Amino acid sequence: MAAEGLITIRSAYGPEDTMNRFDAEVRAKGMTVFARIDHAAGAAAVGLPLRPTDLLIFGNAKGGTPLMQQVQTIGIDLPLKALVWQDASGTTWLSYNDPAWVVQRHGLDDTANATVNAMRQALHAIASKATTVP
Repeated sequence: MAAEGLITIRSAYGPEDTMNRFDAEVRAKGMTVFARIDHAAGAAAVGLPLRPTDLLIFGNAKGGTPLMQQVQTIGIDLPLKALVWQDASGTTWLSYNDPAWVVQRHGLDDTANATVNAMRQALHAIASKATTVP
């Protein structure tokens, strides 16, 4: 069952390449990368197995701040995050929260539509470039 508000795209690349491509495209679009978390390495450090699972936390204050000015609780979902993970069959996936779902979750009004649409388009373009063979 898919999680509500989560967009998941199959990648044509392995986990490391997918994350590196996503990271590079985020930076190329002028966004800031705040952190990259290797959950599998964390699991291994405590003796637990976990397939590749990497999280990138990224964003742009120009896009996120106006949303937080409307409803500060949206800051729990910002900056944006993308998860690259590998399933049991070896398929790599990229998942991220749909900005429209995030805005709805926090009850923002229609004045956020332009920002949300720009975020959705940017995320779709970045994710597509990271997961699809040219």
